Amino acid sequence: MEALPNKFNIRVYGLFLNGRNEVLLSDEFRFGMAMTKFPGGGLHFGEGTIDCLVREMREEGMQEIEVSEHFYTTDFYQKAFFMDGQQLISIYYKARLKEPVRIKISDKIFDFAGQHEGNQSFRWVPLKRLDPEEITLPIDRHVAMLLKNRENEIFPNKFSKKT
Repeated sequence: MEALPNKFNIRVYGLFLNGRNEVLLSDEFRFGMAMTKFPGGGLHFGEGTIDCLVREMREEGMQEIEVSEHFYTTDFYQKAFFMDGQQLISIYYKARLKEPVRIKISDKIFDFAGQHEGNQSFRWVPLKRLDPEEITLPIDRHVAMLLKNRENEIFPNKFSKKT
């Protein structure tokens, strides 16, 4: 019988939406594998969840962001994908990139040179073409399905500004 995890791994992600009904995805090479996920990362001890997302976007793209509201928090058991003995809790916020947009946004998947730890690229994907099966992490796939199911609630009101 597998031992139950005894630690929590808390991750915070942004659902960056623009006025063209697109969501921002991050293509990354981490832990020896290529993956597609929502931008964000791990919560540091003593840090608030929104502060975590702001820090992650500053670190990953020197990009300032605006967080508008909570979208989803994991409501089922998920073993951490990369960390043995840990339960994953992921928190998602709707957000937008502040002007000027500083991160390079590509139109192709994995737009970086070679498979080197930490390589990353960003791309907009139309919500209508967002395929949860193309997203690597299980909770991100779940959130992608929620996004698609709630598209009419999400657009166009709060995120009508083009980015």
